[in-house]
Amino acid sequence: MDKPAAKSPSAEPIAAPVASKDRTVHDHFGRFAAAVSSWLGSTWAFAVAGIVVVVWAATGPVLHFSQTWAQAINTGAGIATLLMVLLIQSTQNRDSRAINLKLNELIRAMDSARNQLIDIERLSDLELDEMQATYEKIKTSWTTRQKRALRSPAEK
Repeated sequence: MDKPAAKSPSAEPIAAPVASKDRTVHDHFGRFAAAVSSWLGSTWAFAVAGIVVVVWAATGPVLHFSQTWAQAINTGAGIATLLMVLLIQSTQNRDSRAINLKLNELIRAMDSARNQLIDIERLSDLELDEMQATYEKIKTSWTTRQKRALRSPAEK
């Protein structure tokens, strides 16, 4: 009879995936935004947009470059731009959140890491400035030590 594997003391259980019945509209939109953003960033989407512009330009002489003709592309481009900006922001927020969670897990998993760095993206700008100043001092100190270490053998 096999013994169950021992858990490491620092291992914490990871949350189980959310059941599909528990998903919210936000979850569905996130998946939709990722899929649409992926497609709209493709070569085919660029080609379709290019064809739309060429067709619009080709209809200019037929419609005598009317005000309505110009407003059609302006309105379409404005709406498409607004929707794309919102879609891109949504996917970037999701990606940023996922990356921060991965970094938090790496910090938590390393014994020598400072756990107070977990979730620092939620600190105020002033707190982040103080933390940045601390790391700049560490870097300056390290650079100074490196320069001394390089000069020492040459001086001997």
